[in-house]
Amino acid sequence: MKLYWCPRTRASRAVWMLEEAGVDYERVFIDVRDPVARADTGFLAASPMGKVPALEDGDARLADSAAICLYVADRYAPGSLAPAPDDPERGRFLYWMFFAPGSMEPAMAEKMGGWQPNRGAHGWGDFDTMTRTLEEALSEGPWLLGDRFTAADVMVGSTAAFMKMFDILPESDRIGGYVERCLERPAYRRAQELDAAG
Repeated sequence: MKLYWCPRTRASRAVWMLEEAGVDYERVFIDVRDPVARADTGFLAASPMGKVPALEDGDARLADSAAICLYVADRYAPGSLAPAPDDPERGRFLYWMFFAPGSMEPAMAEKMGGWQPNRGAHGWGDFDTMTRTLEEALSEGPWLLGDRFTAADVMVGSTAAFMKMFDILPESDRIGGYVERCLERPAYRRAQELDAAG
C-alpha cells in the first residue's frame, strides 16, 4: 500500500487513519507545490486532481482524505473503525464521516475568510450552527458514536484540532475535551511525529 503524502496537509489525517488501523504502508512524498512532482504517473492515477492524500492499494486507487479513511476502515478494520453496513449505527457514522469536509471545512473558510453567513443558502449552514451541532453530538460520550472511536473521529477530530491550531475553536469544554482526547491517541501522536519528520 502506498500513501501519497505531503506534510502539513490533509494527508496527515490519512496517516492517522492508517496508524489507527495498524496496517503496513509506504509514505510517498509528493511536493504539492512542485508541478514536476505532481506529474508522477502513479500519483495521478490515484489522484486525478493532483491533490494529497492519495492511496494505492493493489488495484485500488483513490484520493480525498474522507474516501481514504472510509476505505481503510471498511477494508482493514470493519466493525471496529467503521460500523458494518448492516449496523444501525452505520448511518450516523456516515453522517459524521462527511461532516468534516461537507460542513466543518466550509464553515471554517467562512469564519476565517470573514464571509457573510447565509444559513439558508450555504449547504454547511454557518459556523455557529456547525459548532453547535458538533457540541450536541458529543453529549452522548467521549466519541461521536458514544464509547466507540471510529474513522469519523479521525475526520472530525483532525479538523477540530486544526481549528484549535488557528484559534477558531469555540469556547466549549465538550469540544475542547474531545480534541484533547484525539490528540492523546497513540496513533495520532505517531502520525504527528511522521509529519514532523517529513
